Amino acid sequence: VQLQASGGGLVQAGGSLRLSCAASGRTYIMGWFRQAPGKEREFVAGIISTGSSMIYADSAKGRFTISRDNAKNTVYLQMNTLKPEDTAVYYCAAGSTRARTDPSSYDYWGQGTQVTVSS
Repeated sequence: VQLQASGGGLVQAGGSLRLSCAASGRTYIMGWFRQAPGKEREFVAGIISTGSSMIYADSAKGRFTISRDNAKNTVYLQMNTLKPEDTAVYYCAAGSTRARTDPSSYDYWGQGTQVTVSS
């Protein structure tokens, strides 16, 4: 499975961005992660294949929404009320039914898209 992330950019604090991740084939659990300079990659949000269950990091709860369109093999991350601390490279990932919040539990990764939030 190949993943192509897009939608990043520069936005002011309080603004919104919508990230997309297009997959080349069917996927099961999909996740969004982010990595800021000098920091480890961290889990942001995940969604199961049916789209009926999602999980969020505490930092994303109430501000970010993960969704998927299986007809388009695409997963989205709607990010609202962005903060400067959300600045990072955002990666989408695909995993089996065992994938959870640990990056090592995912099998396929996109190339990343930069999100920069200015204060």
